[in-house]
Amino acid sequence: MAARHLAMIAAMLSATTLWSFPALAEQPAMHRFTPVSDQMAQNPSPNDWLMWRGTYSSWGHSPLDQVNTRNVNQLQLAWAWTQEPGNQEAAPLVRDGIMYLAQSNNVVHALDATNGTLIWEYRHPLPELKGSYVKRQLVRARNSIALYDDRVFLATGDARLVALDARTGKVLWNVQVADYNVGFNYTAGPLVVRGKVIAGISGCTTPDTGGGCFLTAHDAKTGKELWRTYTIARDEDPHAASWNGVPLQERKGAFLWGTGSYDPELNLIFWGTAPPIPHSELARGTGPGAHLYTNSTLAIDPDTGKIVWHFQHLPGDNWNLDHAFERVLIDVEDGNDAKRMLLTAGKTGIVWAIDRKTGTYLWHRQTVYQNVISNIDPQTGAVTLNREMVPIKLGQKLVACPSLYGGRIWQASAYSPEAGALLMPLANMCNEYTVVEQPPTPGEDYGRGRFVPVHAPDNNGLVGRVEAIDVKTGKSLWKHERRAIISGGLLATAGGLVIGGDGGRRAFALDAHTGTVLWEIPLNSSIGGFPMPYMVNGTQYVAIPTGSSILPQFSAPLTPESISPADRKQAQGSMLMVFKLPTH
Repeated sequence: MAARHLAMIAAMLSATTLWSFPALAEQPAMHRFTPVSDQMAQNPSPNDWLMWRGTYSSWGHSPLDQVNTRNVNQLQLAWAWTQEPGNQEAAPLVRDGIMYLAQSNNVVHALDATNGTLIWEYRHPLPELKGSYVKRQLVRARNSIALYDDRVFLATGDARLVALDARTGKVLWNVQVADYNVGFNYTAGPLVVRGKVIAGISGCTTPDTGGGCFLTAHDAKTGKELWRTYTIARDEDPHAASWNGVPLQERKGAFLWGTGSYDPELNLIFWGTAPPIPHSELARGTGPGAHLYTNSTLAIDPDTGKIVWHFQHLPGDNWNLDHAFERVLIDVEDGNDAKRMLLTAGKTGIVWAIDRKTGTYLWHRQTVYQNVISNIDPQTGAVTLNREMVPIKLGQKLVACPSLYGGRIWQASAYSPEAGALLMPLANMCNEYTVVEQPPTPGEDYGRGRFVPVHAPDNNGLVGRVEAIDVKTGKSLWKHERRAIISGGLLATAGGLVIGGDGGRRAFALDAHTGTVLWEIPLNSSIGGFPMPYMVNGTQYVAIPTGSSILPQFSAPLTPESISPADRKQAQGSMLMVFKLPTH
């Protein structure tokens, strides 16, 4: 009987990309699920984790405090889940005790969040993709899903948006947004705002994506496209002049490989963009220029797609230093007034504070060593490049700081309202940088840069760094440094904790007020993805993704004793490890 049952399951697997095991009728966890309304999305239960950074404001903070500074050292493993092979950048979501876990190759699992029991699985059927760069994007388990209403929305490596039934995994709609044959893809998930599924296209580092990338909004019920906003200025835009007369089809880059934030009161979404392509003005043939809207924060009306304001953090990038990451929205009391602040940092590691209503510069704080910016105007925030670091000939070797992986890259910051601090995951790392000749090849990275890691000056061999920045003043409150790179995002909690991990397999919890290490444990692999908390039946859990990524892989030559041999290449052992306090 058991053998016949297994044979039936195998037949089901060969016939379809979607399966449920065991039957839904046998899954009491799924009966708890309730749809996510607009009100719930704006004011979520502290027990849930509905978005990759928890809320529309992208704080990466949980109000749960059952696990705190007094007892975090008692955490023990509750359950674990083996993920699909591929690099680890996962961002689990939880609703009503159900965990939704997107993984490499666009596989999604729904799990009972108390024990990891599988409820359903969706495997997205993928076409044959051209080019090693495009294929590599499929093995990055990024934050590729969003929850809204009774649906899970998946952004895929073949440039599709897919709506799944949150209870069963059944496909409700599936729309092609862009042409994957030329390199367009999704490497981050959508943001759902009042019935609109909003997602940014990536892949604009390939040679056939002239005109750049774009943001689209889709009806959550049908998938119908509602608007499309390009992130490279079109010819009718006055900012097209920043491209120095380069024809539109030769303007490349400004891809959107992060997920945005949303302010319901201002009714604005905020998204970050990546550099121009190729990486250097030498390879681009553009000469100096801002090349808008690359490396910028865009404030966009979610109803129309209109760009309301923009702020550029690094004009005329020559070093592949993206500013495409999270935008943290906080309100800071200033006398009798409250500043509506947007905080963000690109690969340079410079933290920027912007008035999110107007786009006005407020302050900045340099964290890690950098040598590509010579000045930032203290009144306007206008950036002056260090022209000595701009390549002028092929094969010229420069030591650019920070490296193309930071500073920081996709590892997300967290905001602790308890400590009044933005907590930054950083790398004390530079790179040797060379511009090379390279034929344009479909599906391949056309950045035309080659990068070799080197230690940042005076880092004492310590690559990993967490730094707390006072959100009122921009001053550094404390720094925690360690040998291996900080290889995942950070999580702040009301229990006074900062939870993260490094490329040397160490998961840790720091005191948010002091940076003191309160808990540390070696796990199976580099810590990756985005740690997150949730609560079910009165028990708080902390989920920590593990598995290698580009961060330990690139930095391994600098800390060879810290990075395991398996973590120096594409991850084959990604896991999700879930902890809780012991039951007394």
